[in-house]
Amino acid sequence: MTNQNLTDMAEARRRSSVDAAKLHPFVWGGEQQWQTKQRIVSVLSNDPVFNKTRRSFLGRTELYTRALAMTKRIYELKDKHGWSTEEATFAARIIDEPLPIYLHNAAFEPVLLSQGSPEVKEKYQELVAQRGIIGCYIQTEMGHGTNVASLETTATYIPETREFEINSPTLTSSKWWVGGLGKTATHGVLQARLIMPSGKDVGPHLFFIQLRSLDDHKTLPGITIGDIGPKALGGYNAVDNGYARFDHVRIPREQMLSAFASVTPEGQYVQPPHAKISYGGMMYIRSSMVVIAGWTIAKGATIAIRYATVRRQGSKGTDGLERQVITYPSVYYRLLPTLAHAYVFIVLGRNLWKAFSDMSARLAAGDTSMLAEMHATTSGLKILVSTVAIEDLETARRSMGGHGFSEFAGVGRLYADYLPAATYEGDNYVLDQQVVRAALKAYDTLIVRKTKSVSDLTPSSLYLRLLVKPDSATTQSSSMIWTDPQTSILLLEQRAAAMVAERATHQNDPDASSDTRVARAVIDAFVAVQVGEIIRGLDGTPGGREAEILRKVYLLHLLTTVESGLADILSFQLLPGSGAGRVDPSRGLRMAIKQICVELLPEAIGLTDGFGFTDWELDSALGQYDGNAYEELWRRVQMEPLNKSEVPDGYEEFIKPLLARGQRLAGRSKL
Repeated sequence: MTNQNLTDMAEARRRSSVDAAKLHPFVWGGEQQWQTKQRIVSVLSNDPVFNKTRRSFLGRTELYTRALAMTKRIYELKDKHGWSTEEATFAARIIDEPLPIYLHNAAFEPVLLSQGSPEVKEKYQELVAQRGIIGCYIQTEMGHGTNVASLETTATYIPETREFEINSPTLTSSKWWVGGLGKTATHGVLQARLIMPSGKDVGPHLFFIQLRSLDDHKTLPGITIGDIGPKALGGYNAVDNGYARFDHVRIPREQMLSAFASVTPEGQYVQPPHAKISYGGMMYIRSSMVVIAGWTIAKGATIAIRYATVRRQGSKGTDGLERQVITYPSVYYRLLPTLAHAYVFIVLGRNLWKAFSDMSARLAAGDTSMLAEMHATTSGLKILVSTVAIEDLETARRSMGGHGFSEFAGVGRLYADYLPAATYEGDNYVLDQQVVRAALKAYDTLIVRKTKSVSDLTPSSLYLRLLVKPDSATTQSSSMIWTDPQTSILLLEQRAAAMVAERATHQNDPDASSDTRVARAVIDAFVAVQVGEIIRGLDGTPGGREAEILRKVYLLHLLTTVESGLADILSFQLLPGSGAGRVDPSRGLRMAIKQICVELLPEAIGLTDGFGFTDWELDSALGQYDGNAYEELWRRVQMEPLNKSEVPDGYEEFIKPLLARGQRLAGRSKL
């Protein structure tokens, strides 16, 4: 009997004109990076420690222990295969579940190396690099998270002993949610309020602190540490997110991270060159969140599109087969934009990472000129990518019908692990306010006080130029050329400029949703310009037919971004025909979206193949490369522990008495 799933997937690949092999270097940042990825995945997927067969059936303690085993094995493989530190970190990241060592790699090590004192780096740098100690980033508290300025943990300087005294003065000052802290970390970078000998509070600063003994892993005196318990939806189950309280714990003066701000032995405070320079750790993580969101969406989109390609539902055609679900407009209209988001965020994230590295190098040289711009950019992008990724993963899951709710589909697991991204490293609604504050500041200096000119605008505020000298291309015509990316880019910039100007007009009495809408408009405008730059670079890499297809992918992102902002675009009458009675001025836009989706539909499988995921990486019954969804789903179901016995363990104790009671009350002894 022919397996129709296999036939449908093979035919979908045959129809696609995209050469996935040419997309691999494009999305991975070069041929060398793609080869490195393949080599590491091959090693991991063939190592029994990383086998995922039983993962779905493990409890939390078993998942944590398994995560420790995988972490240990990664560094054994590093030694065996001669991997670089970057390759070992990549190996940890490519595993599709968070590990307890994640914050060591993502925050503890980079912050310690960029902001630590020479004494701390000399003593601990090699230990940190070799994982001779394991660190975490201890910032969030039970009572405060995003509002770093209001953290309650204190670090009081004692000049007589040249020490800092770390203390948790209240229950709400307990450190909370810290990944790796609960059971794993031996050390941490701690954010605490610096209290001078005079009693003056100079705000949050960073300190290096040992948490556990390196001999027996027991918690050091004066410190109380534990795990905060299971998380919602089973997300992050393998990570020991922890709490910590400090009872007047002393640490040497040298353990203040003093590359920028410091305290002299006598107790004099030396100010940093910039007030928010200690937020570098957060900016580091936010920078990495863009590309991580891209790859996470890519996994969800790949699974959903593959399943929609082989799943058949509805009326039968002349061939006697039901229709492939991917061909329904209500399905491809939802899934193809998620594919576009992945391609945008992967490339944009890589570019942002380069910018952050440049800023870090300048900071090390004492140049803080990029700090404010990077803070505004990373805050805005963090909001955008986490919001979009969460929406896209749920969209992908729901597109798969009832099977999307199965653990074996794989998307629900991605969603549960990614969901907290809306909150960690800054709650999105609070960050909205920071984005708006930066926009209003730029507006004030350019439009109100006129202390800066258009040439002084940074990339995140470049849209404001349209308030000074409108671009000739923005003049409304009778029709919009939606096939031209510049049409959408300028429209999104116009929207941002109009909304910031409106927000400034009502600065003291904004409406309740104003900050969220204005922040999104500002972020969308920035990203649109970046997408325009990406499109212009496609002729070089990947070039050819793949460049033609990717232009449509990126254009789809721009068009759907405009569509999502129509409420404000129409409010400011930025579309021709706005306010003209019963005529829908957005119909041209929506028909352009439909057309480009139709053109991209035959390329969908080729584009998902372009990410280069193996079945081991996706771990999805429904997202199999060969399309063999139903047989793989059946195979996995047979591994369910409940299916080991025909009669369940609870039959005699619970089911049998329940049935007997019901039959007795119904007056029947036998059926």
